[in-house]
Amino acid sequence: MRRITQTKEQLIEKLGEVATDWKDTFAVDFLTFLDELSLNVPITEAHLVQILERDYETGITFFRLALEQSKDEFTETLKAIFFNNPNGYGKLAFIIHPTNYARTLAEYGLITALNQLVSRTYSWRDLVQERLKLGRGSAIKGQRRGKNLEDFVESILTAVFDEFEIRKSFLGAKGLTTAKADFCIPSTQHPSIVIEVKAYGATGSKQSDVIGDVQKIIFEKRSDTYFILVTDGITWKARLRDLERLIEFQNYGDIYRIYTQKMREELLSDLLQLKSELNL
Repeated sequence: MRRITQTKEQLIEKLGEVATDWKDTFAVDFLTFLDELSLNVPITEAHLVQILERDYETGITFFRLALEQSKDEFTETLKAIFFNNPNGYGKLAFIIHPTNYARTLAEYGLITALNQLVSRTYSWRDLVQERLKLGRGSAIKGQRRGKNLEDFVESILTAVFDEFEIRKSFLGAKGLTTAKADFCIPSTQHPSIVIEVKAYGATGSKQSDVIGDVQKIIFEKRSDTYFILVTDGITWKARLRDLERLIEFQNYGDIYRIYTQKMREELLSDLLQLKSELNL
């Protein structure tokens, strides 16, 4: 065998795509399951039970895809909507109370999603769009979730204050270091109020990130600076211990108050009161 010397350029020139098939055994079985599935609108809770009784894992995957959620996202969703269920959120919970399990999924919006899916006629454009949604769309959905919550807060601030700064670092209590906050009122120079906005599920807003970001703000702010946290997302129910930590910060006085979108009027009222008291 003769000795061969290769260069990087030679190899790069010869590089090409490696052919592969995305279908593993589960995927093949899943597609067979879909082929044998007979669904006509309107879909009912009884249909959900029948699908899960036939094959729980395959059925729950079908439901996840109908709701356009990743596996991790759907797991957190199940934990959240079944958070009061002593039997958990998985197969055991379904086996013990099939009807209640199906009803909970229906109340979350599964039947609506399935009816829309089954009644839809797909074109080649729809198929390409779905592939885009599975990749880039998943990340964008997370980003927009966070942006929508920020817009919710900004609309309230605009109605109350003449001046505030958005998504900047504010000067810490000692004037030597800074910390990031979504809103600083009236400015980043020793602000009187700082507001952090965290939508669970948004890109960069995992629960562990939320706790860390909150602690940084608490550490840097002046003791007389009001720190407000606005958060939302039903999947917090699946991570109650982390939510409890945020509540502990609030109870210790490190956070003035925690708000959600349903608390819009309370947030507006409190900001108006703070504006008056702080002469902002």
